[in-house]
Amino acid sequence: MKATWTGAAVRSAGIAGIYTHKHRHLMAGAALAALAWAPAALAQDSGQAAADEMFSDGIIVTATKREQTLQDVPVAVTVTTAETIERAQIRDLKDLQSVVPSLRVNQLQSSANTNFYIRGFGNGANNAGIEPSVGLFIDGVYRSRSAAMIADFPDVERIEVLRGPQSTLFGKNASAGVISIVTKKPEFRFGGNVEASYGNYDAMVLKGRVTGPISDTLAVSLAGGLNKRDGIVKDLATGDSTNQRDRWFARGQMLFDNNDNLQVRLIGDYGKIDENCCAVVNLRQALPTAAIFAVGGAVNLPPEKYDDIAYYNFESSNKIENWGFSGQLDYDLGAAQITSITAYRRTNSLTNQDSDFSSADLLGRNWQDLRIKTFTQELRASFDIGDRLHGLLGGYYFNEKIDQNNEVFWGDDARPYANLLVQSLSNGALSIPMLESTFGALEGDPTKYAGRFFLSGTGLTEAYALKNEAFSLFGQLDFEVAPGLTITGGINYTHDKKRFATNTTSNDVFAGIDLDSPAYVPFRQQLLLGGALQSVGIDPTNPAQVYAFATNPTTAPIYQQLVGFATANASNPAANPLSPLRALQYFPPFMNVPNAVEPGRVSDGDFSYTARVAWDVTPTLNVYAAVATGYKAASINLSRDSRPTPADLVQLRAQGLAVTNLTAGSRYADAENSTVYEAGLKGNWGLVSANVAVFKQVIKGFQSNIFTGSGFFLANAGKQSAFGIEFEGSAKPVEPLTLTLAMTYLDAKYDTFQLSAFGDLSGTRPAGASPLSVTFGAEFVQPVGNNGDRVILRGDYHYEMPFKLVEGLPGLVQRDSLGNVTDVSAALAAAREFKQDINDVNASLTYSMANGLDLSVWGRNLLNDRTILQIFDSPAQPGSISGYPNQPRTYGVAARYRF
Repeated sequence: MKATWTGAAVRSAGIAGIYTHKHRHLMAGAALAALAWAPAALAQDSGQAAADEMFSDGIIVTATKREQTLQDVPVAVTVTTAETIERAQIRDLKDLQSVVPSLRVNQLQSSANTNFYIRGFGNGANNAGIEPSVGLFIDGVYRSRSAAMIADFPDVERIEVLRGPQSTLFGKNASAGVISIVTKKPEFRFGGNVEASYGNYDAMVLKGRVTGPISDTLAVSLAGGLNKRDGIVKDLATGDSTNQRDRWFARGQMLFDNNDNLQVRLIGDYGKIDENCCAVVNLRQALPTAAIFAVGGAVNLPPEKYDDIAYYNFESSNKIENWGFSGQLDYDLGAAQITSITAYRRTNSLTNQDSDFSSADLLGRNWQDLRIKTFTQELRASFDIGDRLHGLLGGYYFNEKIDQNNEVFWGDDARPYANLLVQSLSNGALSIPMLESTFGALEGDPTKYAGRFFLSGTGLTEAYALKNEAFSLFGQLDFEVAPGLTITGGINYTHDKKRFATNTTSNDVFAGIDLDSPAYVPFRQQLLLGGALQSVGIDPTNPAQVYAFATNPTTAPIYQQLVGFATANASNPAANPLSPLRALQYFPPFMNVPNAVEPGRVSDGDFSYTARVAWDVTPTLNVYAAVATGYKAASINLSRDSRPTPADLVQLRAQGLAVTNLTAGSRYADAENSTVYEAGLKGNWGLVSANVAVFKQVIKGFQSNIFTGSGFFLANAGKQSAFGIEFEGSAKPVEPLTLTLAMTYLDAKYDTFQLSAFGDLSGTRPAGASPLSVTFGAEFVQPVGNNGDRVILRGDYHYEMPFKLVEGLPGLVQRDSLGNVTDVSAALAAAREFKQDINDVNASLTYSMANGLDLSVWGRNLLNDRTILQIFDSPAQPGSISGYPNQPRTYGVAARYRF
């Protein structure tokens, strides 16, 4: 028999997110698609293993806006409970992937950036103009950027990962899936918990929560935490260490419940991060690497990539402040239940990075000041018509402003470093002083550029502003056409508009030189002739040898042919002998927006829908089939590689507006639209449970975001698809032991992607999509004595087959003088060389006492499996490749007390 819950029972057990026909309590974090589980309320029951919950029928789901158990709900979803989070020592969302195989999470570049991928779909968060395809919600409030989330929750109730597009009810940019974090409501009885943990690298975590009533109708809770750790990677140049942890947060809640028809929940939180992060290692050296050593700098050797060492000339800082407040009102009108969620959030992120990732002072500054202000308002009404028809209608409003300022400057070693590269690229024929004097003389002033190329403190000063306003209207109906057979239909219309502007300037003098300028024809002719003479064995720097070759009757005709070749091609961009120097034009003039051709705004709207049939075949077996679509609005390229489209570039040049050295790229990516066809089976036979989902998911216009070594290349893939099979099961062969298995098979490809950064990628497998992900878990719960004490042994093994990290490396793409791609073979080959495979073992041993005290020993990545999380072109080092290594083995002890 399935559990029956009354409003009073739900409230007394402290369960959030559950509603019944008698008394409806809508949970903020799961009001649109939520799961709630019923943990034991008393301290002596808190040690019950999370696995026990898998075999109970008390897990209530409100994703379809009516009471169903987790097994009944026709949704592909994984729930990670508070017990699992505690015992697996899941510190933040990055660790969650070890128990959710369809999810991949990376933290890159800074403490503020986290990338989410579900079923192989997702995109980067390092570009502030891009909202992720995987929507992140905390207590029903959408967090548009990963910097706007808090890493550690002492009051977390569960984390839900919903797979596939969720736009029908979530609305805002949930085309690939949703991660919903639900925290505990304040409770009308005094209680709480406190936890302290200590681990290697001097890691210290302290967090806790206290809750209780103020009156019969008012309850409050206060949670907070501190997370500190020494750096994992030793900086052999500064003597410091990086990949630190130094963050804290506080979260207060107030709940008003009149025990009749009104409930109001107010939440306020504040979090702060001040860390030295994130370590980068060199994976492939190139010509610039030798120049770094020559100017006295150092980088790690590629075989040392997992030695946890680095060489920087200053510490990278991450100062992030995140705060906000929300208010949720639930009102029962009898015929309908009204819910309103209002939220305002601020994120201030101040970072500075040694972005050449060496102890040489090449890039002396990569400073960013990012400020995000977000307001959201949601209003919805759920209703029943008879016993068989359940409905929901609602609206959502989103308003966000982003202000971003950057400074990227050359450092003190940039000039000697660049001079070595110029000499190497020209076989000793050129140097920085020679180029300065020659270019100046040809422009009429030999001193014009003297001492100005690669000058310390010159570079790019950037300013970006983005205003985003969106609204959604949505509705869903569930109709039980026959006992056990339910048909669901949902629709959502979202309209999104963005306005953006840039005010970016470059004072990098060399990057502003037009190497194809008509003024330099004599110089290019001289270089072409010199190269031609060398090809026939004549030293162009030896006047006597050149004169003899030019006047000898036998060789004079050949000399004249060489002169003719040099003269004919002196104005030919394709034959420009100065072209190799373009790789050193790192901060070219920027084409600001809006301008006469580019208006700096984009607006779009789209309908999304869900259609589903669910059938309770037996009391223990349920099947469903569904088709759903999703929508993600256009994204803006807020980076120094934001460039006009090829068509806009033609118009800018035609109107004489294009700045020097301007090439085509992308300003924004159009909206992406996703569709999933899915069939699922869910069974719970008591000692064994199994959930299976088979799906075909397609995203048209997928927004691909590739780091180029200086900025980002943002483009729409024509069509990306994935066929997959997901399995989640558990078994209890003997009473103390629970076994779990979760697996995702994924066959993903770009059906069409002709305009990528690497040309036509149609038919290839997207980066970041592992063919197979598997997680094995086991939990052994052994009672000790007769007083309720337990020993709990838990472990999991997460495996992913090797997969490539990026489609290619833009820095290895060969282009002509106009920026057109001519050869991508080296860029694609490098991406195939560096793959990620994951073999992650985690375990914990807990002694759980009946009095509420738990003592644990834990370890993560116990095999010390090392891998590279991401690769990219080393900034300002053409041909060199860098990457982010994963975290080594960590372990420690923890004590928790519940009261």
